[in-house]
Amino acid sequence: MNFRSLTRGDGVVIGAAVLLFIASFLDTLDADGGDSSKLPNAWENGNLLLSVYLLGIIGAALVVVARALPQPRKVIGLDLGQLGVAFTIASAWSSLGAIFDVDQSYGFLFEAFGGRSESPDAGVGLILGLIGALVLAAAAVATNIVPALKAPLMGAPRPVAPQPYGGQPQGGYGYPGAQPQQGQPYGGQPGQPQGGQSFGGQPQGGQTPPPAQAQPAGDFSPFWFAVPVPRPLYAEDGSPTPIAELAPGTWYLAVEQRGPGLVAQTQDGRRGVLQDTTGIQRG
Repeated sequence: MNFRSLTRGDGVVIGAAVLLFIASFLDTLDADGGDSSKLPNAWENGNLLLSVYLLGIIGAALVVVARALPQPRKVIGLDLGQLGVAFTIASAWSSLGAIFDVDQSYGFLFEAFGGRSESPDAGVGLILGLIGALVLAAAAVATNIVPALKAPLMGAPRPVAPQPYGGQPQGGYGYPGAQPQQGQPYGGQPGQPQGGQSFGGQPQGGQTPPPAQAQPAGDFSPFWFAVPVPRPLYAEDGSPTPIAELAPGTWYLAVEQRGPGLVAQTQDGRRGVLQDTTGIQRG
């Protein structure tokens, strides 16, 4: 599940569900002169517990889970999120009925737990339960309507800082997809001065980048290099059809000298001959 897909509205839903859960442990009725330690809470009234508190909490869980799942899920043909919204609305409706009909619904409990008045009042558990259920239902409905509630609950992860040319990422060759920075010559290494010539630019301080020189096969050592312009990479069997194209701004590994050309290896492991080595920059 991807919890980064949760919205601010889902955060309100979670908070309201927590409030509903806490309210279920508080007094359902007002003591009004009776012994408050003996007053019941929602867990001592199965109808109230199921129709208000647990129904709302389950609805909130369905809304949040539906948002976090990568693919929509359905239960008995109903979308999981829509079913959760329906549960939260039913919880709020039942809570309204419970708080407006305290005398008829819970008067017998009030007398059983030591109440001294004929008409009991709603306790803090019912009041907070009503508030939590109403906020829960409103947030579950509004999170798909109000733009402010559609904003992500958690910010996106910060992008990884790009590596400078010459620094090779772990697990692969070169730096695929990188764009050359303004004034940054190909082959520039971390900690080196930015002097020299960038491709397409003018020499600075009279310096020019040294081109790669052909070496005897016995003295060859693999090295990283970049091309100034797109260059075709041909198969090692001499086929005239290119197998890949080397792009500027990406480092490739030269693994062998092949006459005036180089055998280069791409990021995906393919090998081929770079016939035109003019102006390449060594890393």
